[in-house]
Amino acid sequence: MSDINLENLTFEDALAQLENIVRELEGGRIKLDDAVEAYEKASALKKFCEERLKNAELKIEKINILPDGSISTEPLDKTDGE
Repeated sequence: MSDINLENLTFEDALAQLENIVRELEGGRIKLDDAVEAYEKASALKKFCEERLKNAELKIEKINILPDGSISTEPLDKTDGE
């Protein structure tokens, strides 16, 4: 496995790579050293994906339709959906 460069990686590409690594590890057909390296890469990809999701969540806004039919937005309050 090669070193991972997360700088220009999209969320979707990182997730696809993470899924591929998980399949390889679950298959149990890779050597121990390669498995350790794959696990380290998977950890970095997981962290990257979590950070991207957190950043996206911070940008999401709640859309409100007011009684007069107009639309407004406000920051999404995490307690509304939980």
